[in-house]
Amino acid sequence: MATTSAAARPDRRTFAIISHPDAGKTTLTEKLLLHGGAIHLAGEVKARGQNRRARSDWMKIEQQRGISVTSSVMTFERGATTFNLLDTPGHEDFSEDTYRTLTAVDSAVMVIDAARGIEAQTRKLFEVCRLRDVPIMTFVNKVDREGRSPFELLDEIADKLALDVCPMVWPMGMGNEFVGLYDLMTHRVLLPSGEARQMSGFDDPQLDALLPHGRAEAFREEAELASAGYAAFDVESYRAGNLTPVYFGSALREFGVEALIDALDAHAPSPRPQPATPRTVMPDEPTVAGFVFKVQANMDPQHRDRVAFMRLCSGKFKRGMKLKQISTGKVIAVHSPIFFFARERELAEEAFPGDIIGIPNHGALRVGDTLTEGEALTFTGIPNFAPEILRRVKLGDPTKTKQLRNALNDMAEEGVTQIFRPLIGSNWIVGVVGQLQLEVLISRLQAEYKVDAGFEPSPWETARWLSADDPAKLEAFMADHRSALAEDRDGSPVYMARDGWELNYTSQRNPDIRFTATRERT
Repeated sequence: MATTSAAARPDRRTFAIISHPDAGKTTLTEKLLLHGGAIHLAGEVKARGQNRRARSDWMKIEQQRGISVTSSVMTFERGATTFNLLDTPGHEDFSEDTYRTLTAVDSAVMVIDAARGIEAQTRKLFEVCRLRDVPIMTFVNKVDREGRSPFELLDEIADKLALDVCPMVWPMGMGNEFVGLYDLMTHRVLLPSGEARQMSGFDDPQLDALLPHGRAEAFREEAELASAGYAAFDVESYRAGNLTPVYFGSALREFGVEALIDALDAHAPSPRPQPATPRTVMPDEPTVAGFVFKVQANMDPQHRDRVAFMRLCSGKFKRGMKLKQISTGKVIAVHSPIFFFARERELAEEAFPGDIIGIPNHGALRVGDTLTEGEALTFTGIPNFAPEILRRVKLGDPTKTKQLRNALNDMAEEGVTQIFRPLIGSNWIVGVVGQLQLEVLISRLQAEYKVDAGFEPSPWETARWLSADDPAKLEAFMADHRSALAEDRDGSPVYMARDGWELNYTSQRNPDIRFTATRERT
């Protein structure tokens, strides 16, 4: 992995939090913001009362279910460091949104439930991080509840994720016997009251007073084994994605959160080089370049707003700058860029590499767009994925056809769904990765666009984008299969198959045609 120049912004930490649903990701997000001074009252997920809804989960369906289904961006400062935290959807039906979010970060925090260990979605998201060489810190959450042995959890992380593990703190007891955390690097004991006591080492007699009778010796043995039995912390190995430092704690009770944020400050990488064509963009370059990784409509229900989230990759951005949209060649004057804290916003007078800024617009900017001061660059690695569920859209009120079309276009730009227009027939086809996306789509159509719509089964099960080296062969294939063809929102040809068998059969019969499950968003 390339290292960043010291001339880039060493005071920026742009990171995401990834986890399986219910591991405590949103709660940890809240407590990190609380410790960073960004909020004064963290809204525990599923707590009672409107004023206690999670601050980072602002959409109505998120507040009802206590889950994250969109990516939130939150900026806060702590000491001399600016943190840009991207809260990703935990639910697997929104993995595409999470994948795109991970293109915009320099590191990640992986949250693991102490009772459950590595779960399916955690593993999937980890693989995405590995593909992009994103370094990972691990936070083992809920140690104040009954859970698995810390050694068992560490060995599972090492075995399942093929990573070296380095415990940085060690729990003093688990569940009902939990009394605090022992910092293996500094030999400090962190108590639930917030007090920190310095120890001379594992043999310090103060430990006997802190731990229940007979537990001190067992703890000493565990802590010595944890220190000697695992890899020593090496910052270069961590930044290369080969080692994960592991922190234990409880996000809900705020144990171990401060140690995690201190570690992000001390060890997480500052802005890294970003892959692009025709060249890689370095963070210390003088000219501004960035890419849109997310578009969100209607964050404020009172105003039909549309905000593009741009990751700044190089240069010093100033409010009012004119940037070129590479895909269209248009020049966009950015007069009202904003920093985010969930729904709260602040005008951004200037921004630096690693920062995430919001650009209000009326549909001109889309996910995957590159913005520069003029150089013809295109950032890579922001794909569309082939949908796993295809449904026909059924409109309740035929007079709302235009609103439906606008709403579907808006949400396709955001990446909530993909839309396909069959070459034969007039009904739009909606493509999603998981069932929950359909529920969110219906919920937002009603709440934000006042459109009453539903879904009915489509004759197709899967879709693939088509391409070929010889345009004549592609045209001939399309002429022979018009009834199974559609166009995506960019007008690219898409083959719709009734099932996996038909897709395999057709692709084998047409070796000159490429049937691809991903398509780069540009």
